[in-house]
Amino acid sequence: GRLTILLMGLDRRPGETGLGYRTDTMLLLSLDPRNQSVGVLSIPRDLYVDVPGYSALRRINEPMALGELQRLNYGPILAMETVQYNLGIRVNHYIIVDFQAFVQIIDALGGIEVMTDYVIDDQYYPTMNYGYERFYLAAGRNLLDGQTALKFARTRHGDSDIERGKRQQQVIFALLDKVSKAENLPQVIGQVPALWNALQGNFYTNLSLDQMVQLGLYVKDIPRENINSGSISYEYLMDYTTPQGAQVLIPNRARLGELMASVFGASYSE
Repeated sequence: GRLTILLMGLDRRPGETGLGYRTDTMLLLSLDPRNQSVGVLSIPRDLYVDVPGYSALRRINEPMALGELQRLNYGPILAMETVQYNLGIRVNHYIIVDFQAFVQIIDALGGIEVMTDYVIDDQYYPTMNYGYERFYLAAGRNLLDGQTALKFARTRHGDSDIERGKRQQQVIFALLDKVSKAENLPQVIGQVPALWNALQGNFYTNLSLDQMVQLGLYVKDIPRENINSGSISYEYLMDYTTPQGAQVLIPNRARLGELMASVFGASYSE
């Protein structure tokens, strides 16, 4: 049957511990073995949605922190329940990485290649100590190490959170390309146990190591034309004013179903 995983990047800085933080990134990955297809959906972090157990709408990046305030290790569950409730797709598992784990994974693979047709020149990229620095990336093909890949995935100045989500998908697909190449596979599999141990405390999932390896081996054989991607972009959103007078965006429920079906297939809600 269908297997759906919520991928989350935790906005947690060096020296911070636990899961009581907002999610900087949310991507939904769904595998449909019946049709040998995979769907990847980017979820904007500032989207206002219903959170189970809360009366007022909240940002979709808040349930992780809200859940941890209720009880230890409930944050991932509340995040999955929130996505499931608002998007109408059963979410089975979660994978959470903080910034350090993201960098370690990319570096362990020897970096990733991304292609852009635009220059990134972010004068106010947020640093780990809550300051700012310039992030510049030329147009064209670039080989990114872990730190640069993190900046590529997180920068949002000069465009929008929607475009940011597309860059994050580029990173996911670049990782898939790297690990699925036959010449890289033995080295990647050989690194998995040591990397798994090194990531403890910065990487969280309710999947076992064996399950993750099996999923990786399964996904690498999915034809690229069967991998669909999308984003909850502006045509699937509506303006909304909160009781406090803030102007925010909420899902357009009348149109969201067509996006879900285009990314995950018509049987996504079964």
